[in-house]
Amino acid sequence: METSADFDTDVLIIGSGPTGGTAALALATQGVRVHLVSRTHWLADTPRAHITNQRTMEVLRDLGIEDEAIKYATPWEQMGDTLFTTSLAGEELVRLRTWGTGDERKGDYLQGSPCGLQDIPQPLIEPVIFKNAAERGAHFSFNTEYLSHQQDGEGVTATLRDRLTGREYTLRARYLVGADGAKSKVVDELGLNIEGHLARAGTVYVIFKADLSRYVAHRPSILHWIVTPSASFGEIGMGLLRAVRPWDRWIAGWGFDISRGEPDLDPALLLDRIRTLVGDPALEVEIERTSVWYVNQAYATEYSRGRVFCGGDAVHRHPPSSGLGLNTCVQDAFNLAWKLAYVIKGYAGPGLLDSYSAERAPVGRQIVTRANQSRLDYAPLKAAFRVEGADNPVAAGIARFKDPGPEGVAARQAVEAALDLKNTEFNAQGVEMNQRYVSKAVVPDPAAGEEVWRRDAQLHLQPTTRPGAKIPHAWLVDRRGIRVSTLDVTGKGCFSLVTGLAGGAWSEAVHELDLPYLRAVVIGQPGVADPYCGWQRIRELPEAGALLVRPDGYVAWRHAESPAGVAEARELLATALGAVLDKPLND
Repeated sequence: METSADFDTDVLIIGSGPTGGTAALALATQGVRVHLVSRTHWLADTPRAHITNQRTMEVLRDLGIEDEAIKYATPWEQMGDTLFTTSLAGEELVRLRTWGTGDERKGDYLQGSPCGLQDIPQPLIEPVIFKNAAERGAHFSFNTEYLSHQQDGEGVTATLRDRLTGREYTLRARYLVGADGAKSKVVDELGLNIEGHLARAGTVYVIFKADLSRYVAHRPSILHWIVTPSASFGEIGMGLLRAVRPWDRWIAGWGFDISRGEPDLDPALLLDRIRTLVGDPALEVEIERTSVWYVNQAYATEYSRGRVFCGGDAVHRHPPSSGLGLNTCVQDAFNLAWKLAYVIKGYAGPGLLDSYSAERAPVGRQIVTRANQSRLDYAPLKAAFRVEGADNPVAAGIARFKDPGPEGVAARQAVEAALDLKNTEFNAQGVEMNQRYVSKAVVPDPAAGEEVWRRDAQLHLQPTTRPGAKIPHAWLVDRRGIRVSTLDVTGKGCFSLVTGLAGGAWSEAVHELDLPYLRAVVIGQPGVADPYCGWQRIRELPEAGALLVRPDGYVAWRHAESPAGVAEARELLATALGAVLDKPLND
């Protein structure tokens, strides 16, 4: 049997994007040896992903980098209204309150999490993750290409190439993580099943600098949809202006017909298109970069084989609609990292790792479906602003929209319904936060029955302490009188047994078990007071009951009844932990 000294590292990660970086950070935080390789010479250099939702901010909070990440963000209040307009300088048609900033939804978002949304472009968030991972002991090799791997019963041997010298060498690890993006070599080598199809539509993106503050500062927003004949092609049928940095760095985007091959990227044409979208024919523009990307609709049905695990864009490939990409990547890594750490440390049996694919593959399928549906859901808006058969369908559609007659009334009613539909993209707190895990790392509550959704599960978060759901957020108060969340007193790499003052037997059982990864959280004690009665309202079980919360914040088990004594509490808790960790505690 190989010892620790026989391995170059415990976990080898291929890819330095949000999945690989977060996995490295989470593993290093738990003291696990981790080595990450990337074929590029640095991190993301284009502002691809940017919406950072509440669940991802909770992950960053748990890992201790939330405040640092926020320094680089366009703050929540500036993400603002999404405009639909004839040009940025031209006539507005409609607006949609987005990202939970509207009066009717802001309260939902504030109640649902201690974290707000942020807009953090990928080239800004990746260095924050990387720096902290390196400071906590993770090792990195850039300009290093992954070639292949072989696995056996005890580890994985990867063959790598130094792209600067051409030298090939091997590295031995206990586990390998494939976070190498949408063209993943690791996924291909494993033969993971990918369902769906690739490149069903195409989009041009142009990154440019221009001072557009005079058009935006009075109505801050990171997304502007431009209804104009020059950008009316494709599923969405509108041009896009996205603020990368308020308000002088932008992305302009529009669809193109992939059946005709690659789009025309002549600089003069690009400049004209940007000026058209902005509505300023004399605008001074500095074009930084042009790219073409294709709309994918594909997901893996399983995420692992043996000692190799894949995550992020390698296993779910989709357009940026709904802003789910980076968020799901980070959350994949957070789910996997604690499980790898527990198995490597001997806290858990290898069966725990099977729960990664069981829990995250359904999420990947969900977000691929949602992102693509969000593109299709632009069709009613597109139809409302077009009159098919007219010489200029868009101009005719806008004229109809403003007409005082019956056709105009019908068009405006259609736009109202179309905007309501787009809430499933832009105000979809439920899509982002309602994941329910079903795996052997979750012990079902037989008394719970099937969950009944009280409101639209796509739009609204439903907080619950059911096993498989994330522990609900409620504000508590610490010894200093400062508010802390229920998420702040759980997680941080440990299991938490959460109970109340009436559940003294549970906290004593935790003390007797004396496990290095298990803490007791007795809400009502000094440091975790519940003066708002917020936890009391939301916990869904009596005060003397107990919740077992995993390191990733998800409820693994709950018990509503008060135990007969410490011995019963200890037995119940040990049985639940043993089942979740695939390792009986008496081993």
